[in-house]
This record gives sequence, C-alpha cells and structure tokens, in this order.
Amino acid sequence: MRLDFAKHFLAHQEQHASDPGRRDAIKKIGAAGAAAAVAGAAGTAIGSGAVGATEYQTPEGGPYTDDMFDVEAAKAGAWVPGPYGPDDQRGSFNELTPERTAKALSRLDLHKPVNTYQMGEEMYNGFPAFPSDPPRLHEMYCYVFGYDAAPGFVEGGGIQSGNTPLGSNELTGHEERFAENFTFQIATQVDGLNHIGIGTTYYNGFQGPDIAQPLGTTALGNETMGPVVARGVILDIVGLKVHNGDTDSYFMHNGKAVLNGDYRITVHDIEWALNRQHIWEGIGAGDVPILNTGWTHVKDDPNVYLTQEPGIYLAEARYFADRKVALVAGDTWGLETLNGEVTGTGAFVCHQELITKNGIRIGESFVCDAAVADNCFEGVVAITPENVPGATCGSSAPVFIGNAGQVPHLHNGWS
Repeated sequence: MRLDFAKHFLAHQEQHASDPGRRDAIKKIGAAGAAAAVAGAAGTAIGSGAVGATEYQTPEGGPYTDDMFDVEAAKAGAWVPGPYGPDDQRGSFNELTPERTAKALSRLDLHKPVNTYQMGEEMYNGFPAFPSDPPRLHEMYCYVFGYDAAPGFVEGGGIQSGNTPLGSNELTGHEERFAENFTFQIATQVDGLNHIGIGTTYYNGFQGPDIAQPLGTTALGNETMGPVVARGVILDIVGLKVHNGDTDSYFMHNGKAVLNGDYRITVHDIEWALNRQHIWEGIGAGDVPILNTGWTHVKDDPNVYLTQEPGIYLAEARYFADRKVALVAGDTWGLETLNGEVTGTGAFVCHQELITKNGIRIGESFVCDAAVADNCFEGVVAITPENVPGATCGSSAPVFIGNAGQVPHLHNGWS
C-alpha cells in the first residue's frame, strides 16, 4: 500500500562503528559459527534514531516490526503449508506469470535506445566468499591441448595436455578446470529454496534429512526455478544518502560512495528511494527489487567485505513479502544487515523469513553501477539459473534491460 511520502520526513538511524572483534572472529571460524558470531551484541533494537520499521502499515493495518518469529513453532510446522499450497516447490516464482512478463516487457520504450546492463560480479581467482570448512572457492585454470603453451604457462597454474593436434584437421583447444571446492554459492547468485532452513525444516515443510543426497537435494533445487523475466526495480539507497548529504550513512572508497557496513536499510529508505526515482507504482507481485548500496566496491578488502554489510532486517523482509515479490536482491553478498545492535543473537534471520517461510528467493551481488549511472532504475531483469537438479543456487549473471532515465529528485516536500 502506498502512502503520502511527505507524511514521513523523519530522521535516519545513527551509524555505529564496525566491531573489529566480530571481524576477527569471523576470519577464524567456519560457516556454522560465523553467522552467529557476526551478530555480536545482544538486544534487538533497531538503533538510535532508526525509522521505517513501524512507519508503514501492513495490509492488516498493523506496523511492520522486527518481532522475532517463534523458532520452535516454525520448526514444528507453523509455516506449513507455504503460501502456494502443500505441494509447491517454486515459491514466489509462481508470481512470474506470462501476463506479468508481458507487462514487464511493455515498459520498455522501443522508440528510444534500450540498454542491457551486466549485473554479475567479475569473477577472479580468490574472490572473497563467506567462510566455511572446506572453503568456498573460485579457482579456475586454463587447460590447453594440441599445441605447446607459452613459457610460464604451467608454472602459473595452467594445465598442459598433449601438444599434438587431433585429426587431419589439426584440432586444438582450451577448457577450464576448477579446484575441488568450486561452488555456485560465490559472488553473483540467486539462492534456492533448499539453501536455508530452520532446524531440519525447509520451505513448505520439506525436511533436510529427507531431501539431502550426495549429489544434491531431491526437492527445492535449481530444477524448480526456470528462467526469470520480470519487472526489475533498482532502489538506489546509497544514491539517496549522497543526494541528501547524509554523510554519516556512507563513506568513500576508491572514489565511490558506499553505505556504512553497519547500516540498516529501513522501510522508510525504500519508500524514500521510490519517491526520488519517481517510481510511483511502487513494488508489486512478481517484481524484483534490487538494493544498491555500493558494497561491491569494497570487495578489494575481504576483511571489510565479508565481515559486515549494509542491508535490511525483518520489517523490510516482511514489507517485500507482503508485496509478493518474485525475489529480493542486492549488491551485497548476503542482503541483510549484520549490525549486532539490530540482529541481537540472530543469524541471517531474513533468509529464513524470506526463503523458508515465504518461498522468496534472495539475489546476492547484483551489480547496479552501470544502470544507476544511466538513471535506469526500472526495467526488465532476466536471470537464467543453471539447470542443475539439486543445486542450491544459480550463479549465472543476470541482466537488467531498460531505457536511460532522468536525474532523480524528491517530490512532495522531501529534500
């Protein structure tokens, strides 16, 4: 439900310095402990001066809150059946109807240039990835056959196969080879519904011990996704902060504005960004909202990149869930805030609220820079997850298609 933007011109939350202790702890532990350690301090307060969590009303007329869900009840089946029936495995991708795809495509002005923007991170060996044991790796090496590679090729990790071409046509070639811990769960990705559970309970009541097999899961895997073509809306949160001169909310890194690592994105921020970008229709069923925070620019410092990130919390997850979005994405590696003053002792609870409860997948590391530079905030997002049965995410790079727009500015009394 849309509200008068001028009604809520409120102060923003005060930022808190990042906690070096949390950062050091995550560097030393694996995946099971890292999520809990990053939560840090106890308590569930949003933070001094925070806005948004209770400022916008749910369809039932109540506020969006950060109230923690009942873990034991959810484990016992309180979230079953899911919102799309007892046998469903597609979750909110059910909202991606042919009619909505047609409507998304009709938003393109074919009388103007239509741009296609790459939203995938540039992958490289050693790309920072969430700590686990064994570690997540992208380590790719070139394999050569049919000719002698240049000096230094093998010494640099390249793989030299035979140097004799195949057949009278002298076929030669190259392939890539990966280290043994290669995973789709690194950099740009769309998490599947089999990725996150609560206890042994996964989306729609599927039980982890029942579906986990050596070669993948027998339910909720990539085979349930299919290609995605939907209305995409980039929410330029860091651009909003720069526009407002809210220098306490962001910092500069290599000449780029980046939201503070402990910044909690609020419902108010989301609504404010929609106003500034003149997206009067808001966010609706089958849409793909994408949060632009600038966090991609700090991946050259893994100690900063991996141990914190700006993002949403439960109120915002529920805001998106009420709108029945197809998925929620951001340019960070995990979408949600890791600020301990917000999360208390919880660990990635937005993943459970979105994926496990509501069947809404999460897009991570969606790079928005090129589209934002063209003021292209609304368009068509296209994603083709790898069709690998039982896989837990798709890591093929999404694209954003749209027309360049006008420089955004606020309306209705906002400044």
